[in-house]
Amino acid sequence: MPVAIHPVMNNFTNHQFKVEKGDCLYLFSDGYTDQFGGQKGKKFMYKRFKELLVQTCPGMSKQIKTMHEQKNELEYSIKQWMGKLDQVDDILVIGIRIV
Repeated sequence: MPVAIHPVMNNFTNHQFKVEKGDCLYLFSDGYTDQFGGQKGKKFMYKRFKELLVQTCPGMSKQIKTMHEQKNELEYSIKQWMGKLDQVDDILVIGIRIV
């Protein structure tokens, strides 16, 4: 469901989950995954984005990275992906670490 007025407005579903110290949560728009680039000018896609988050996320990678380091890696990755292509949409990624 979009977070705006839409012709079909269904109810939102609430989910609850446990978080623990050291967990990271990521909220993001579709701008990163919909960005064109790479050798064939294709979209970045969700699978590649998930793999990138897993690589940069503490606990999943061998080295614990600060949130700032993760931000830098995400920025570098999307710029490398885009190459000389223009950005096609807003890109929003919010990372939250539970301390």
